[in-house]
Amino acid sequence: MDIKLLKDRLLAGGELSEAEAYALADLDASRLDELLEAAREITEHFGSRKFDSCSIVNARSGRCQEDCKWCAQSASYPTQTACYPLVDRETCLALADYNASRGIGRYSMVTSGRAVSGKALDTLCDYYRALHAAHPETGLCASMGLLDAEALRRLREAGVERYHCNLETAPSFFGTLCSTHSIDDKIEAIAKAREAGMEICSGGIIGMGETMRQRAELALTLRTVSPVSIPLNVLQPIPGTPLEGMKPLTDEELLQTVAIFRFVHPRAVLRFAGGRARISADAQRRALKAGVNGAIMGDLLTTIGSQIADDIKLFTEAGYEF
Repeated sequence: MDIKLLKDRLLAGGELSEAEAYALADLDASRLDELLEAAREITEHFGSRKFDSCSIVNARSGRCQEDCKWCAQSASYPTQTACYPLVDRETCLALADYNASRGIGRYSMVTSGRAVSGKALDTLCDYYRALHAAHPETGLCASMGLLDAEALRRLREAGVERYHCNLETAPSFFGTLCSTHSIDDKIEAIAKAREAGMEICSGGIIGMGETMRQRAELALTLRTVSPVSIPLNVLQPIPGTPLEGMKPLTDEELLQTVAIFRFVHPRAVLRFAGGRARISADAQRRALKAGVNGAIMGDLLTTIGSQIADDIKLFTEAGYEF
């Protein structure tokens, strides 16, 4: 495997083949530093030095009828996650005010459940119109499940610019983790969001028992939906879920995964997301050099995220502007 040859092809505007992506997954551990250095060059060539920041609010929590084995919000498992209906308008706007005042560029509402409809959708569209009026400079995103075309059209008209729907893991592994919907269902929702005029944010969770080759498979599958933003979550095992005893990733596994995603997606924002607290400080710094150029900041759905001030310090020390 000639890493330099692959890197030079990408820098010239080419792309990685499937066989080459799998070869990077099979790469000998002794070549990790070489791979990371090449990924750094790709990131610096295509990416902005302006760090891509976003924040989320868990706008509706718990009681989800889907059986995703990684998720604290599934009603299938005895977790201690809080359950509540939609947050009120004041809370939604106050969180947006707080995050915007700290320079975070994007704001997303995330809801539990297969999809949002009816009065809940009406309310959320009202929230988005208010958010856009209060913070026209903030990019608005939504993560609301497997919505139909009409619901997505309404969100776009309310000001949502980007729709988030993670594929979560490789197609060859997804069926072992969820039986109530499929990756094809997700890809269909993503296609409808794009037809409604939205950009796509889609990534996954690593550390759920998948192989490195399946992480490459996820990266390749994501290429078919062309996300501008790819959240890379690290599994945070939640007591009560079937994955509660999953062993943590090694730093080397995380870093190789980041590099593979950068080679497959040279222009996309690779975004630190959930589970970052399980990554060592050194691995986070190395990942930022190798390809991570965005992050979800603040609290992260059912687990606590990093402090915003600490994040800004970390990202600026890695050479990014915030």
